[in-house]
Amino acid sequence: MKSTIEELGPTRVRMAIEVPWGDLDHAFAEVYKELRNQVRIPGFRPGKVPNRVIDTRIGRPVVLEQVVQHAIPEVYSEVVRENQVRVLGQPDIEVTRLDDNDTLAFTAEVEVAPKVELPPLEDLAVTVDDVEVTDEEIDQQISVMRERFGMLTAVERAAQDGDFVSIDLEAKLDGEVLEDGSTTGMSYEVGSGNLMAGLDDAVRGLSADGSATFRTALLQGPNAGESADVTVTVRSVKTKELPELDDEFASTASEFDTLDELRDDVRTRLARTKVLQQGAQARDKLVEHLIATVEVPIPEKLVEREIEWRNQAMQNELQQAGMDWDGFLQMSGVESREAYEADQRTNIEQAVRTQFILDAIADAREVTVDNEDLSAQVMAQAQRNRMSPEQYAQQLQQGGNIAEFVADVRRTKTLAQLLEQTTITDASGNAVDLEALRPRTVQAPAAEDAGTPGDDATGEPDLGDAEPEDATEDALGGDAGDQAPEVAGPAGGDTARA
Repeated sequence: MKSTIEELGPTRVRMAIEVPWGDLDHAFAEVYKELRNQVRIPGFRPGKVPNRVIDTRIGRPVVLEQVVQHAIPEVYSEVVRENQVRVLGQPDIEVTRLDDNDTLAFTAEVEVAPKVELPPLEDLAVTVDDVEVTDEEIDQQISVMRERFGMLTAVERAAQDGDFVSIDLEAKLDGEVLEDGSTTGMSYEVGSGNLMAGLDDAVRGLSADGSATFRTALLQGPNAGESADVTVTVRSVKTKELPELDDEFASTASEFDTLDELRDDVRTRLARTKVLQQGAQARDKLVEHLIATVEVPIPEKLVEREIEWRNQAMQNELQQAGMDWDGFLQMSGVESREAYEADQRTNIEQAVRTQFILDAIADAREVTVDNEDLSAQVMAQAQRNRMSPEQYAQQLQQGGNIAEFVADVRRTKTLAQLLEQTTITDASGNAVDLEALRPRTVQAPAAEDAGTPGDDATGEPDLGDAEPEDATEDALGGDAGDQAPEVAGPAGGDTARA
C-alpha cells in the first residue's frame, strides 16, 4: 500500500492512497460471504454459491462497489494510525482509480489538529486580586442568614414591595382561559420581578381579595410571544419580620454564642473563599495569556459542527420547555439571534484554541494519565452531576466517551501542572501560594437537607454561593472540559462533547 499526505492548509490535509489488489482479499471475502447469504440461485444451497456465479448473477461492478465500501474505512484508518495524523471529523473520500485485479486508489481530505508552536513556558506570571473582606460583605452574608430566620406575619393593608402575597392567576387569550393558564395559592414576593412582566405593578396596592388584570407577553408554551390578559387575585398579604441582630440570633443561627464570634467566622470563611477564587482567577488569566501569545489556526468545520450541535441541543431544550428562540432571547437579555450566535462562536473558538494549546503542552512535556488521575476526575464529575462514581463511569462507557474523557483529564492535569509552575502575585505584590488552595471545600447543604437552618454539616454558618462546589478543584486547574469542546484523538472520529 502506498500513501502520501499533502498539506492543504494549517488544518486540512489530503491523503492519496493506492491499494494493491492483493490487499483487498479480506474485503472480497467479507463481501462474498454477505452476498452468499442474501442471494438464492437454483441448484446451489444457501451460502454455497461460488464467487464466479455471484459475479455473473449480481454483476461484477456491484461486487466491486461493495468491496470498495468495505476496504476504504479500514485502509484509511490504517494510514491515519501509521502516520499519526490527528484527524478531526470524517473525511471526504473520492475514488480516483478502480482497476479490476490491479489497483484501488482514492483520496481522503480531512481536517487535522493544527501544529502549535509553543513559546517558552518557564517564566510565566499572572496577577490576581487581593484577598480583602469588607464589612459590607460580612453584613450581606449575615443578612442572608437573617432572612432565613424571618417570620411571615399577616397584615391588614395593601401589598407593597417586600411583602409576601398568596395569589391566584388566570391567563386568557382572546377571552379563552389558556391550558395550564391558571394557578391558585401561589406565594410571591412583591417587587422581586421574577415571575412575569407587569405582575408587580398589578399587585402593588391590592389588599386581601383584591383583583387586577394586566397584559403580558407569554414566554413559553404554544402561544409564546403573544400577549395575554392575566387576572391576579390577592388572597393574603404577609410581611416578613426579621430577628434582631444580637447574641441570641447568633446562638440560634450558628454554633457561636455571640454576634461578634459569628461575624469573625464569616470573615474567615469569606477570606478562604476569596483565596480559592484567587486560584481560579490565576487559572483563567493563565489561559488568557496562552491564547494571546500562542498562534492557533482554527479548523472552521470543527467550529461549525460544534455550533450546529449546540444549536440543535438548545432547540430540543426549548421545545421541551415549550419555548421558542424569541422567548429565550428575551429572557436572556440578548438583543438578537445574530448577537447570540456571534458570542457563541467566539466562545467556541476560544475553547478550541485552549484545547489545542493544552494538548501541545501535554505532548511536549509527555504528560501521562494514570488510574489515580482518572479516579479523581470521575469522583469530581460524579459529584458535580449529583450521581455516584459508578453511575458516572457507566454513563461514560455507554456513551462511548472514555477516550474523550481520558484526553480531557490529561488537559486538566497539564493545566494544573503549568499553574503550579507559574509565578502568582496579588495586586499588592504579595506571592500567592497554591498550596493554600488545597484545604477541604466546605459545601453548604441544600435548605431542605440542613439540620439547623443556616448551618452546614460542620455547624458553621452557611454562606450560600460564597464557597462554590469544586472550588478547590477549579482553583488548581479546573476541568478542562469546561473550557474546550473535545476533538478527536489520533485515531480519528468526530467532535465529541463532555
